Amino acid sequence: MPPVAVPDESPKKHLRVAIIGQSTFAAEVFKLLQRDGHEVVGVFTVLDKGNREDPLATIAAQNGKPVFKYKTWRVKGKVIPEVLEDYKSVNADINVLPFCTQFIPMEVILHPKYQSICYHPSILPRHRGASSINWTLIEGDTTCGLSIFWADDGLDTGPILLQKSFPCTIDDTVDTLYNKYLYPEGIKALAESVNMVANGTAPRINQTEEGATYDPALFKPETHQIDWTKGGVELHNFIRGLDSSPGATTLIKSQNKDADETKDANIEVKFFGSSLWEGEYEAEGEKLFIPGLLKPAVVHDAGLLITANDGVRLNIQRLKVNGKMINAQNFFKNNESKVKLELTADEKQFIENVRDIWKAILRIDIDDETDFFSSGAGSMDVVRLIEEVKDLANLELQNETIYMNTTFEEFYTVVILKTRGESASKEVVFDGVEVEANKMKIKFPTQLFINGQFVNSDSGKMLTIVNPTDESVICKVQSASASDVDKAVKSALKAYEEGEWSKISARERGQLLFKLADLMEQHKEELATLESLDSGAVYTLALKTHVGMSIDTWRYFAGWCDKIQGTTIPINHARPNRNLTLTKKEPIGVCGLITPWNYPLMMLSWKMAACLAAGNTVVMKPAAVCPLTALKFAELSVRAGIPPGVINILPGSGTVAGQALADHPLIRKLGFTGSTEIGQTIMKSCAASNMKKVSLELGGKSPLVIFEDCELDKAVRNGMASVFFNKGENCIAAGRLFVEERIHDEFVKRVVEETKKINIGDPLHRGTAHGPQNHKAHMDKLIEFCERGVKEGAKLVYGGKRLDRPGFFFQPTIFTDVTDDMFIAKEESFGPIMIISKFSSKNLDDVIRRANNTEYGLASGVFTRDVSRALRFAERIEAGTVFVNTYNKTDVAAPFGGFKQSGFGKDLGQEALNEYLKTKCITIEY
Repeated sequence: MPPVAVPDESPKKHLRVAIIGQSTFAAEVFKLLQRDGHEVVGVFTVLDKGNREDPLATIAAQNGKPVFKYKTWRVKGKVIPEVLEDYKSVNADINVLPFCTQFIPMEVILHPKYQSICYHPSILPRHRGASSINWTLIEGDTTCGLSIFWADDGLDTGPILLQKSFPCTIDDTVDTLYNKYLYPEGIKALAESVNMVANGTAPRINQTEEGATYDPALFKPETHQIDWTKGGVELHNFIRGLDSSPGATTLIKSQNKDADETKDANIEVKFFGSSLWEGEYEAEGEKLFIPGLLKPAVVHDAGLLITANDGVRLNIQRLKVNGKMINAQNFFKNNESKVKLELTADEKQFIENVRDIWKAILRIDIDDETDFFSSGAGSMDVVRLIEEVKDLANLELQNETIYMNTTFEEFYTVVILKTRGESASKEVVFDGVEVEANKMKIKFPTQLFINGQFVNSDSGKMLTIVNPTDESVICKVQSASASDVDKAVKSALKAYEEGEWSKISARERGQLLFKLADLMEQHKEELATLESLDSGAVYTLALKTHVGMSIDTWRYFAGWCDKIQGTTIPINHARPNRNLTLTKKEPIGVCGLITPWNYPLMMLSWKMAACLAAGNTVVMKPAAVCPLTALKFAELSVRAGIPPGVINILPGSGTVAGQALADHPLIRKLGFTGSTEIGQTIMKSCAASNMKKVSLELGGKSPLVIFEDCELDKAVRNGMASVFFNKGENCIAAGRLFVEERIHDEFVKRVVEETKKINIGDPLHRGTAHGPQNHKAHMDKLIEFCERGVKEGAKLVYGGKRLDRPGFFFQPTIFTDVTDDMFIAKEESFGPIMIISKFSSKNLDDVIRRANNTEYGLASGVFTRDVSRALRFAERIEAGTVFVNTYNKTDVAAPFGGFKQSGFGKDLGQEALNEYLKTKCITIEY
């Protein structure tokens, strides 16, 4: 049955509503009905548990509404007359059953004018019964949902009023489905349903029996037992289907880490936090034998790795062993020492406030050893505790925080640590997508990252991200507006001036950056795969260079954090007094970064690592065509503990988001890598807005000069790499090769032979050496570039066309007989196009003149065995980088940047820090 759409309408008349049920869910429905103007004339709920009243009863009493509490509505199948009279006395127009564990007689269901509507957490008729959310996961459904239906005398069989459906991923649990969809959307759906009834627009769509399922309730312990003969995916689904409560259960022999059985009784173990294991390596750890499994499980650093009998592996995060919840990796660890805190006065008061929350929930006195669940708390109390701590401390806790720390002392200890910023891994919430590629599943955000949170754009505009390998759409990503840029800049300014980032020491800052680098290392395969998917980078190159050098960059600058120093300067004294002058290196403030599409993650890292090491905060705009690794990086930055506002990532267009960065008056430094034309526009905007500091790494037409005395094999290899590396999408690519006339023909012959051997194809295949161009507009530009070269008389020796296959594949190209006046000799292609010209080594001055006859000055290279000639070339060439008998050899410790219209300022090396620092001179008289 397809989901019924939910109209957004206000009630035209107000109904008298009886709410029958219990829980915080029902209490929230109460609030919405009151908000919409309906009159709740009575609340019918369960008896108190000891001193603990149901939240629905509590909120009803607070609002002066009649509250009726019954153990049961019936005796021997018949309604209790006194209960029925109580119910009729409220004179309701409609009954609303948000969450009800009691059997409600039909005399009550059918009594009101509009009868009764019920909430059910599945898309009926599938998963009828009391454990529908669990069965949605156990059955491996890819869609979950909720139904509001008209109650009848069947088991969830009444006509449908409305339905909603939501995606269900392989890693969802009962808690995630409930918290993301079924709780918030269910509350709204019930309120909306009452409004539809009031307006006369509520449908009654009879349920079909086609596809109907009646699933047994999972209340009895025997229904929780794991059948280890099942396959790995089925086991994973069963465990996550029972996650948090009641828990998938098995019995194992008591054993130690040496796999020796002990004399103790069998141990009951419940499994939580299952995920399918995607790693290709074997985890190392202690063996744990589980009856029914052919292969022992492994207790390792990241949990408990289980290999199902069909070979599928799953990893378990948490275990409840004989009633005590532990991290799975600690199964064999006993008597772990508790964390003892030295508390401040404010923290001691905070603990007393938390104690009051526990007391209000449990209705008992609370001491350090009070156990939350042993004292009668249930799953809804977990929700309440999380919400009340959030209100008290603005602190987001997860359900597992409570399940893992059940005593009061354990709980307040972990909460105090979290308020100090000392928690371990953090939960990151975002709207995103999950793709399956390169033998792994990768989740990544598709929203803007502002102030430590993933959020949607104010404009609602989206970027369509295309896979250049097959031209398919990967996903849509939020596109930042000017107002989004303003929000991000202000959050960065607040983080710089007032936030935790401004308070920590330089050494602590370095530790955070090292942690971020470590997380990038742990996720390098995912990052490299994303780089391949949206930019076309060959995976092996992405792993080594795009991602590998990015990690090296973060570690290099993390090491610099506590080594940024000023100086003392001897000056003339103002006699008879004396003077001392010193300088301080200070961060600039909020920096804007705009990066290109050829090395998405590496360009981010080259600039941002130095920026943050210097103590700045940053707002960064990745290239609009390939922002995915930047967004994944943002997720990792949260997990690394980078404080909110320090890093902000805004995918968007250059004309909107990029221009807003250049114009913003609160940004004090802007770093840009891209074309010279756009660099000129940015420089003008930076000057006109607030004279912000600028560093620009722009276009290039780098000359590579190959003399006749070179090592020819090496020159051929490096000459090809200088042009075809990263599909030619390389800022320092050799835009023009000058080959000495005596070896010209042999050089061209060898290059053509080797170029024909280049394996072009899917960048994720390990044997591929050359992938697709980044995007279609760029490929079309390369085609036009080649057509113009031919038209002007250059000789097209090889390539020059698009390959006849899906994707933006352009054949590596070789031109010879190129003269200095031709367009292709002067302009940058930024693609795999080799431009070869002859020269005579008899006139060194002339070839240097020709090499310098360009407005660009990014890089250059020379191949010769004559050291004197190489050094003369290096002295006289007008380029920021000179390669001698090598090419493309960059390093995180070596400064990188250009001259002339290739820009100014440096990335990498110690000099890069100066781009993000200001020098303050202080003179003291004494």
